[in-house]
Amino acid sequence: MITHLYIKNFTLIDKLDIDFRPGFSVITGETGAGKSIILGAIGLLLGQRADSKQIKQGCDKCSIEARFNLKNYDMKGFFDDNDIDYDEKDCIIRRELTASGKSRAFINDTPTSLALLKTFGEQLVDIHSQHQNLLLQKQDFQLNTVDIVAGNQKLVSDYAQKFAEYKQAQQRAKTLKQEIEDNREKQDFFEFQHHELSSANLQAGEQEELEQSADTMSHSEEIKTALYKVSDALNADERGVLANLKTAANALRGIANVLPSASQLGERMDSCLIELKDISAEADSELEGIDFDPSELDAINNRLDKLYDLQKKYRKDSVEQLIELRDELHTMLNNIENSDEALQEAQRQAEQLAAQCKDIADKITATRTKAAKAVEKKMQESLVNLGMPNVKFVIEITTTDLSDSGQDHVEFLFSANKNVPLQPVSNVASGGEVARVMLSLKAMISGAVKLPTIIFDEIDTGVSGKVAEQMAKIMQEMGNSDRQVISITHLPQIAALGTTHYKVYKEDTAEGTISRMTMLNQEQRVQEIAQMLSGSDISEAAISNARELLKV
Repeated sequence: MITHLYIKNFTLIDKLDIDFRPGFSVITGETGAGKSIILGAIGLLLGQRADSKQIKQGCDKCSIEARFNLKNYDMKGFFDDNDIDYDEKDCIIRRELTASGKSRAFINDTPTSLALLKTFGEQLVDIHSQHQNLLLQKQDFQLNTVDIVAGNQKLVSDYAQKFAEYKQAQQRAKTLKQEIEDNREKQDFFEFQHHELSSANLQAGEQEELEQSADTMSHSEEIKTALYKVSDALNADERGVLANLKTAANALRGIANVLPSASQLGERMDSCLIELKDISAEADSELEGIDFDPSELDAINNRLDKLYDLQKKYRKDSVEQLIELRDELHTMLNNIENSDEALQEAQRQAEQLAAQCKDIADKITATRTKAAKAVEKKMQESLVNLGMPNVKFVIEITTTDLSDSGQDHVEFLFSANKNVPLQPVSNVASGGEVARVMLSLKAMISGAVKLPTIIFDEIDTGVSGKVAEQMAKIMQEMGNSDRQVISITHLPQIAALGTTHYKVYKEDTAEGTISRMTMLNQEQRVQEIAQMLSGSDISEAAISNARELLKV
């Protein structure tokens, strides 16, 4: 629950620093006093989008901070999952907004994203404003209400996962069927391409080898001339390098006995002689291997032309890519050949998952049907107590095709008067009736989900007198059930039943008009409720009536 709220420089609020208490609290104040501003600030803390225009005029920054006691609510897992320090008795949420439009959010001083803040905020506070009455028109709200009472979250979660698998399998089968149809239309073309590439006898690396051979053969005369010069330079009888080097080595050996260093030089020269002889032999071998054959060159060029043509035709850059395409076509043709079996298997898997979904959906339907009866009974009792003695409230569940929420269409049917047929609640309920229906639903839901704090923003619109008192008793009972309930109200009957009473009012200062909020003591509550009863001119009768409502 909220234990403390601090607001600084937010719209008309320069500074608000106030404690909140458990149980049922009420907030009153004249229209326009700033109650909606406080709700807006709390909304920002819960992850709503910020606007720099919300910063108080003349200020560069606004800050909103709330402290929560989470002792009675199992939320430690959220903190562990998101690596945030956990203090069950003092959880601090802060939101800061600058005039430049920059927004920052913190949970226990840990910076967090707006999405994470919103996820956390939804577990802390439920703000029910008048526009939320429109939720009654939404089928998913009605369905979720039944599911909450049914306590079937595990089943619904299992179903959602299985249904997602089913839809994926169904899509795979549909895609495969379309691919098969498309491929069969192109099968002849694929077979022609595969035959052309297969008959080409493509070999990885052959293009590079052929290009090298063609280049060598095209320059055979040039190569022969160069190799002949090498051989001549090394092997000529009198001027050849080998003969001269051998003569020089022998000369060094001849003086080795009188010049010791000559022996080492001779050995080095012998090493050079061995290497040059090896070079000479390899050059001669290369020379013998050079044999220009015009027909062989033509064959090589023809093969290269074939490879180049295939690469151009199929828009590939290498023989390796052509081989890859050939293999892909082979696989594709095999798949086409075996496509009926593959499609049957894909459809079988989809049907199997559909059957599993149907099995879980049947179990969910059973839980919803049972819960619907319980909801009908509770709503009937609650609405009778709220001034609808002839009310009928029925939940109609009809079977539909499998969807992401199951196989059920849930519709809340309502009739407030005798001899009036049941119709969808959104079609027949008046504003005051919708408010009572929503309050009854919220009271029932809150008991199931254990929300720490529920704020009702003028849920009493369209009701008065005894009905308002009964609505207040429901909120009071909710507040006594280990929850914090805060009601923003204009009705004295509701304000009087609050355990704690806050007043929001405007005050003119030198800096302009600002909104204030204060906790009222007993006598101040008498004055406030008397004013709510009689207006600005408070009469003795109003004060007496206020004391009677407050039982003081």
